[in-house]
Amino acid sequence: MSNRVTIIDVAAKAGVAISSVSSALNNRPGVSEDTRRRIVAAAKELGFVPSLRGRSLSAKRAFTVGLVVHRDPYVLESDPFFGSFIGGIETVLDPRGYALILQMGSEPVETLDRYRTLAANRRVDGVFISDLGVDDPRVPLVLELGLPAVGVNADPGFPLTAVRQSHVEGIRELVEHLVGLGHTRFAHVTGPHEFIHAGQRLRAWSDALEDAGLPVGEIVEGDFTYDGGVAAANGLLAGRATRDRPTAVMCSNDLSAIGFLGRAGELGLRAPDDLSVAGFDGIELGTYVRPTLTTVATNPRLLGVEAARLLLETIERIDGMAVADVDIEPARLVVRTSTGPAPRPR
Repeated sequence: MSNRVTIIDVAAKAGVAISSVSSALNNRPGVSEDTRRRIVAAAKELGFVPSLRGRSLSAKRAFTVGLVVHRDPYVLESDPFFGSFIGGIETVLDPRGYALILQMGSEPVETLDRYRTLAANRRVDGVFISDLGVDDPRVPLVLELGLPAVGVNADPGFPLTAVRQSHVEGIRELVEHLVGLGHTRFAHVTGPHEFIHAGQRLRAWSDALEDAGLPVGEIVEGDFTYDGGVAAANGLLAGRATRDRPTAVMCSNDLSAIGFLGRAGELGLRAPDDLSVAGFDGIELGTYVRPTLTTVATNPRLLGVEAARLLLETIERIDGMAVADVDIEPARLVVRTSTGPAPRPR
């Protein structure tokens, strides 16, 4: 026999009709504020936990939202960005009674199928779209499906509500830092060209160097992984004379920068004496490596918080109007020991 407290028990305790309890606990009109407070107090005293199934039927919502990670599953194991981003999402969803469905979709067709499945039979009320790509097919798909969605770090002109954290200010601070240390030979290790944020970081880097009157230098495509950083170091450093090597390198994320630093050390080059290396993201791992990693620090937790807040506002909005975009505080430079004065010519 179940001892679970039901809405009938709450109604009896508060001395009201069952319909009044439903309206009060789901924040719907139809009850006075005094009655609402009495019902909430009775529910709390009895330890009432709303049935998600009953709540879903009453509100005609699933009370779940979806996140399909558009990367190889290895990324979730190695990149702390996603853990922090999801943590931020959960801080908003849980108090509001929503749950997060997390799925993987490493191949484009697989990813699109995930969204179709989530939209079928209203399994979710809305979705997050992270790791946006150039001409991303997920955007027209969610518009076609009529699925509320929020984009993360979208370019201007994005047709859906978006949350953004500008890369420009932090990368410009990094370039000014490196130029101030006397560097004139630069290189940039990008992320995969199909990701919008890889292009955003490359443009910010290139524009800042051009504004400083300096050449952009070599550009090597990476893949946001430790191994990608190792490969980039091989291409930029191995077998090259000192005068042909860059003295300052920015990698588009911290994981690849840490891989770059490790391989540079194996090649006999020490940072910051022989070259300076910086990353992007500000993951905690960068404080544990030696030398500690200079980086442009982002705030993935706050991105998650604002993305979740915007998505729930979009889902619950009854007038059909678009929810305004949000820009959080820009990414900023954090100087550590992997960057230093340009090496003197020997």
